[in-house]
Amino acid sequence: MSISRVGIVGAGQMGNGIAHVFALAGYDVLLNDISAEALTRGLETIRRNLARQASRGKITEEQMNAALNHISTTEKLADLGQCDLIIEAATERETIKQAIFEDLLPHLKPETILASNTSSISITRLASRTDRPEKFMGVHFMNPVPVMELVELIRGIATDEQTFNTLKEVVLKLGKVPTSAEDFPAFIVNRILMPMINEAIYTLYEGVGSVEGIDTSMKLGAHHPMGPLELADFIGLDTCLAIMNVLHEGLADTKYRPCPLLTKYVEAGWYGRKTGRGFYDYRGDKPVPTR
Repeated sequence: MSISRVGIVGAGQMGNGIAHVFALAGYDVLLNDISAEALTRGLETIRRNLARQASRGKITEEQMNAALNHISTTEKLADLGQCDLIIEAATERETIKQAIFEDLLPHLKPETILASNTSSISITRLASRTDRPEKFMGVHFMNPVPVMELVELIRGIATDEQTFNTLKEVVLKLGKVPTSAEDFPAFIVNRILMPMINEAIYTLYEGVGSVEGIDTSMKLGAHHPMGPLELADFIGLDTCLAIMNVLHEGLADTKYRPCPLLTKYVEAGWYGRKTGRGFYDYRGDKPVPTR
C-alpha cells in the first residue's frame, strides 16, 4: 500500500503535532476540525513549533517552508475521503470517535486505511463500527508529537498484516520508533504511566506529601524529567481520568480506581495547563501549587 495523502481529524494538541511530523516527512496533509478557529490555532501552533526547530538547527528554513506547504485544512469531514490514510485524533471519548468514523465511511476510497490515536480505547471495538476492520489500527503518538520518539502500533483482532506493515513503514519514515502493543486497555505506555500518576494523586490526597514535595521527590529521587503531578497537568487531568476509567472498567481491578481528588479537579474544570489550573495554577508568572 502506498501512502501519500494523510487526513487528520482534530487540530488540537495531538492532531496538530501529528500533522507537523507527517508534513515534515513529505506527506500531503489535510487537517480537519469542526471550526475555523480550531484550525487557525492548530496551524499557528505548527508554524511556531517548526520555527522553534529551525531556530535550534534541527531543521532548515527550506524544510520548514516545505512542511507548511504540505498542509491544507478543511471543516468538512467528507473532504478527507480521498486520503490514503486517515488518523482520528479527537477527544478521548469513545462515542465521539465512533461518530467520526461512521460519518467518514460513505466518503472513503475502498483502500483507505483508518487509524485512531486513542491512548486507551479498544481498537477492536472501534474497528467493528466501520466497514473495514482489517484496515483499521491504533497509531498512538506520544505528546508532544514532534519531540517524542515512540509510536505505539495496536492491532485489532481483525487487522491484517499488510495494514500493520504499511503503518510500521510510515512510522519509520516519520523518524519515529514503532512498538507493537496488544489491544488491552491503555496499551503499554499508559498502562504503566497512568497508575503511577494516579498513585501520586493518592499520595497528595492522603497527605503523605505536598504537590511540590511529590514532584521534587520523583524528579530528584527517581530522575524523572517532570514530577507526576506536573506531568498530569501537562497531559490534561480530563485525559488522565478518562484513561484511568478505561483501565478500571476494562480490567475490573480496584488498583486502577481513579483517585477521588483527580475526579474532583476534573469536575471543577481544572484540567491543568490547558485551562490555567490543575495541581498548579499557571495564571501568574510562574506555576504555583493549588494544594
